[in-house]
Amino acid sequence: MDKEQGQQRTYSKAGSFYGRHNLPVSLSREGFSISIDQVGDTWLYQRECDGDRVEKKLLTSINMVLINPVEPLNRPKEITSYLLVEFERPLMIEPGVKRRIFVTFPIEIGVFMSSKRGFEIIDILTMQKQKFTLYGNPRTGVICKYWKSSIHATEPQVDPIRQGVMRLNVSNVSDHWVEVTRAVFNAFGMKLFYSTDLVAMKATMKILGKYMAETDFSNSPLRKDMTNSLELYTSRKLIVTAPKFIMEQGI
Repeated sequence: MDKEQGQQRTYSKAGSFYGRHNLPVSLSREGFSISIDQVGDTWLYQRECDGDRVEKKLLTSINMVLINPVEPLNRPKEITSYLLVEFERPLMIEPGVKRRIFVTFPIEIGVFMSSKRGFEIIDILTMQKQKFTLYGNPRTGVICKYWKSSIHATEPQVDPIRQGVMRLNVSNVSDHWVEVTRAVFNAFGMKLFYSTDLVAMKATMKILGKYMAETDFSNSPLRKDMTNSLELYTSRKLIVTAPKFIMEQGI
C-alpha cells in the first residue's frame, strides 16, 4: 500500500501493458515508464521515454486510463497522414496473381483518460526514430512517414511496444509483370488491433499498372482474440471520407 496515496497501485506484467487500467498505476517496459499517482485532489502523470520526460497534472474524477497503439503519424508532431513502407527487396508480381505477405510498421502509443464523454488523449509516445520522405515530385508529391521493412511469408515475431505487423494482400490486376518497391497508406484509414503479444492490421494493395496502385485497410483483426484500438481520428471526432490512397507516382 502506498502511504501517500492510501490506494493500491497497479503494476504491469509482461503482457498487460495495453488496455484499460485503474488508477493509480505504474507501467514500465525496457526503455520507458508511465505512472499516474494521486497527489492531494489531483493526479500526477509521469512518463519517461528514451530520455524524454513528461509530467502533467490531471484534474479528473474518473480513475481509469486507456493505453493502446494509435496511427503512427503523430510524433514528433503531426506532419503528415501518410505512411510509406519501403520493402528491403523489390517484389516482382506477374499479371493476375494475388498473394498475401507480411510487413512491419512503427508503433506509436496513445495514453487516453476516461471522461464522461468518452476518452481524451493526454500523451503519445514512441520508441522508434522518426523519419520522413517525399513520395513523388516536389510539386505534386506528398510527405510521408518513412519505414523500411522486410517482406515476410508468415507472421514475423516482433516487440509489440516497438513494431506492429501488417498483413498485406497484394493483387496485380494489370496486364504486366510489375516490380513493387514500396506501399503508401493513408494512415487515417488504419484499423489497429492489439493483444498481449501483437499489434496488427490488415491492408490491401491493388496494382493497377506498372506505376500505379491503390491501397486500403480492412476493419477486422488478424487474430480472433485481438481488441480494436481507439484510433486518434475517432477520439478527435475527425471525419475521414477517403481512407484509400492512389499511388500515381510509382510503386
